[in-house]
Amino acid sequence: MAKALTRKDIEQIITHAREKGETPNLSKMDLSNMGLFRADLSEADLSDANLRQVNLSKANLSRANLQGVTLTEANLNGTDLHGANLSRAYLFQAGLREADLSEANLRWADLKGADLSGANLNETDLRGATYSGYTTKWPVDFDPVKAGAVKK
Repeated sequence: MAKALTRKDIEQIITHAREKGETPNLSKMDLSNMGLFRADLSEADLSDANLRQVNLSKANLSRANLQGVTLTEANLNGTDLHGANLSRAYLFQAGLREADLSEANLRWADLKGADLSGANLNETDLRGATYSGYTTKWPVDFDPVKAGAVKK
């Protein structure tokens, strides 16, 4: 059985990649239930990763690739997600369902196909975030246009 990754392992992967001038690649990794409070994951490739119930509160995920990521019940309170790609973040029960995105920065994020139903979007900055009128799912009675999101 493989050893579970720790926060220190993740930080080493990121540091090593950045020192080599590469994009940190955490694609398809299982980081569920991990504590990544204030982690710098900016511009990292986390596509199709399992971040279920992870604590990313106040983390930097700006311009990160989060396509197809599982963020169900994740804590993203105060997280910087500006310019992040969250498209397809609904496949295989992935989505952002029941995630805490309160006070998060989602400016210019790609939310096409993201499942935000049940997410806490209290004071979330969605200005310029793009979404699909057909595939993006919002919490009941949430108005994405009023929040500054742009339908594409």
